[in-house]
Amino acid sequence: MRELENKAILVTGAGSGIGRASAVAIARAGGLLVLADINRAAVLETAALISGSETEVLILDGDIAAPTHCQALVDLAVKRFGRLDGAFNNAGIESPMARIADADEQDWDRSIAVNLKSVWLCLRAELRQMERQKYGAIVNTASVGGLIAVPNNACYAAAKHGVIGLTRTAAVEYVGSGIRVNAVCPGLTKSAMTQRLAEADPGLMQTIMPPMKRMAEPEEIAEVVVFLLSERASYLTGQAIAIDGAATAV
Repeated sequence: MRELENKAILVTGAGSGIGRASAVAIARAGGLLVLADINRAAVLETAALISGSETEVLILDGDIAAPTHCQALVDLAVKRFGRLDGAFNNAGIESPMARIADADEQDWDRSIAVNLKSVWLCLRAELRQMERQKYGAIVNTASVGGLIAVPNNACYAAAKHGVIGLTRTAAVEYVGSGIRVNAVCPGLTKSAMTQRLAEADPGLMQTIMPPMKRMAEPEEIAEVVVFLLSERASYLTGQAIAIDGAATAV
């Protein structure tokens, strides 16, 4: 199904993992793409994976925590496509593992800047444009860490809980403008971030493995993202959807 045919979609954190898989899935669904990532080489690799499709792909690399960058992404979409139909605010980073009393202030500040403030900055720019259009769909990447406690990683948990709060508030504030806002909450998912965590603590993966006894593939998260951006989810807004192999069910 090409349920995003000719829809202009912005994807942040598109250089790897869930962002890359979602960009490929959106292209397959017919979307027109603006891809963003701080790593230009990585986002170019994502664009190369899409190059054989019929879709159009624009790229703008930069720091998603910079206010001017978020606005520039929306401006680029509107300049080329005349509108912004959807956005997947996915960029994020991991935080060093530490108990609250032992955490470093710089790690806290960076986690909040990238994992939470950048979502607010993107939402601000996207919602202004979508309110003018009187329609749009936005998906934010939260985490199961936004739904439950994450011992030894309060920086990350606080940011992701904040993303869910932003998502629900935006959904209520802008529902009258025809805009839907939802969050995906991935559990343990195969990615470069997960690999780095596993290397830092070899026993961690087994400790946090969900009842399904495997990690999610990024493509499994991407399928939910495409659904939420599409009209098939026309009555779905303000939700934080756990995609976690039953991790939050126990």
